[in-house]
Amino acid sequence: MEERIYTIPLMKAKSVPRTKRAKRAIKEIKEFLARHMKVEEVKIDSSLNELVWERGIKKIPSKVRVKAVKMEDVVWAYTPEAEVKLPEEKEKKKKKVKEEKKEIEEAEEKKEEIEEEKGEEEVKEVAEGEAEEEIAEEETPEEPEIKEAEEVTGEEEKVIEVKEEKEETEEIKEEITEEVEEVKEVTEEVKKEEEGVEEAEVPKKKEKVAEEKEEKEETKEEQ
Repeated sequence: MEERIYTIPLMKAKSVPRTKRAKRAIKEIKEFLARHMKVEEVKIDSSLNELVWERGIKKIPSKVRVKAVKMEDVVWAYTPEAEVKLPEEKEKKKKKVKEEKKEIEEAEEKKEEIEEEKGEEEVKEVAEGEAEEEIAEEETPEEPEIKEAEEVTGEEEKVIEVKEEKEETEEIKEEITEEVEEVKEVTEEVKKEEEGVEEAEVPKKKEKVAEEKEEKEETKEEQ
């Protein structure tokens, strides 16, 4: 294992458009290390990547200090402050992560199996309950017919009550009309009687007037 520290200038990366500077800086670092360490494969650690991208894609540093660790035909680039993580340790961590993922997946599968079993049991219980209800309905088919008959009789009773109320109202109307006619007849009779009385009094008045005239004429003749 060979370890070196370099100060890599990144002025060339600033000559490209701003939206491509960070990517060009990573490329410059890889080319520099491949040329000086005489390897073909260069891998960038996350610590160095974060340092380049710290101020965004446009504002990259003008130079970077890099710790280069050569193992066989591969160079790993770190920041000087970062801890060197050997590939073996990384592989171990990857294996642990994979094992943890597998355990999580297995636990999820077990949960799904348990839920499926519970769902099947619930479906069976529901089916059994429905079957029991169907059997009970087949054993007692007369009950719904009785209920329907009761509902029909209730509706018929309501109709009959309505009819009776209508008949009562009609009878009351007839009685009122009869009373009105009787009153009219009585008033007509009263009017006729009054007219007869007046006709009988008229000739009597005429006789009195004639008698008075005769008396006056007699008194004049005597004078």
